[in-house]
Amino acid sequence: MAVLGIFLALGLLIFVAYRGYPVILFAPIFALLAAVLSGLPLLPTFTEVFMVKAVNYIKLYFPIFLLGAIFGKVMDDSGAARSIARTLIQKLGKNQAILSVVLTCAVLTYGGVSLFVVAFAVYPFAAAVFREANIPKRLIPATIALGAFTFTMDALPGTPQVQNTIPTTYFNTTSLAAPITGTLGAIIVAGAGLWWLNRRKNKLVAAGEGYGSHTLNEPEISSDEKLPPFGLALVPLILVLGGNFILTKYILSDWYPASIIANYPGLKVESVLGVWSLIVALTIGVLFTIFIQWKYKRNGENGKENKGFGLANTLTAGAVGSLLAIMNTASEVGFGNVISSLPGFQTVSDFLLSMKTNPLISEALSINILAGITGSASGGMSIALDTMGAKYLEWANAAGISPELLHRIASMSAGGMDTLPHNGAVITLLAICGLTHRQSYGDIFAITVIKTLVVPLLIAFTLITGLV
Repeated sequence: MAVLGIFLALGLLIFVAYRGYPVILFAPIFALLAAVLSGLPLLPTFTEVFMVKAVNYIKLYFPIFLLGAIFGKVMDDSGAARSIARTLIQKLGKNQAILSVVLTCAVLTYGGVSLFVVAFAVYPFAAAVFREANIPKRLIPATIALGAFTFTMDALPGTPQVQNTIPTTYFNTTSLAAPITGTLGAIIVAGAGLWWLNRRKNKLVAAGEGYGSHTLNEPEISSDEKLPPFGLALVPLILVLGGNFILTKYILSDWYPASIIANYPGLKVESVLGVWSLIVALTIGVLFTIFIQWKYKRNGENGKENKGFGLANTLTAGAVGSLLAIMNTASEVGFGNVISSLPGFQTVSDFLLSMKTNPLISEALSINILAGITGSASGGMSIALDTMGAKYLEWANAAGISPELLHRIASMSAGGMDTLPHNGAVITLLAICGLTHRQSYGDIFAITVIKTLVVPLLIAFTLITGLV
């Protein structure tokens, strides 16, 4: 009954998400259903497991969500994100429509813009170039997902996305962990994903399918909008990426003397260095992008001075957006932690830890399973590392495996099966594009499978070569 309760809860959560209902509401409902079916008391499970774990996740990662959302919003409102999207897509043109959209999403995501903002910023230009090239619109969500939700989210070393930051607190690593493994994984994922999408495009076009007749969320692009130059628009991304690297490598590790650190019992700088570096780097990026917004948005309509240049609205929208994002993820974390507390899940956990393999395979499996259950890369990884991270680190040290490799495999595994139908980013992406799961989810799932299959290839490569 305990195992049945887990699968029933997961199935119901996927179903309601597929039907468009809010995950933030139904995650606790179905988590408690699984708990009751396993014989756990209803209210104590809700207040002492679901809520405690959800709130703890918010405590740890709210600054990243907040600053990431604000950075993304000022990049959007300043016109910097649209400038990058328009330039890259126009330069590559309709003959390389899929590549141009993937590359644009990759540049923005790797530069620190949140995944949701990337989807909002890129979609109008993606729709325009797909329409011009007469490529089926239903491929747009998977194309954006490949560029924003995969290799730049968690594979490339130094990416400032939260999925690459979480392992630093468990393995005392930095966001630059295992650069060879991460770069190789990114190349394979990007190459295989582009192959799949172009194959699908050729097949659909050969069958006579074009862009299609769509009326929902069809964008109108203003050709006379004053946007910052492409070079200037790239500067905030460079500041975040370069700032994160420099702060991690050369500054923050020795920023505070031991006498100050001693005043905070239990604080280990190496375990929070990745979070600290990203907070400072995002802050620098936000401040410079505000300057861009002031420069290009200080004049309102008809040339009248806009004294506030929209900053108050931008910061408010970014802050509010961060709340929705982190609350959705925290709700999924609470759901996953309730599931992980059930006797049925303990059986699965014991099996994974007792496998006669190595910690990398066990870690990849457990994180993929939990990311799939929660529908969240960061949520599933947090649960897995909370419950088994210390054991994996001990196991890896005994086997002579670098903690950096544990970090990179954890990050990439989290970005595997997380994009099941109840994933919040998938639901938002489809809504932005004006498409449904029925129309576009199949290709998103194909990208998910590609990402998932690349991880064991990387494990085999690193074990054979010893390179990380």
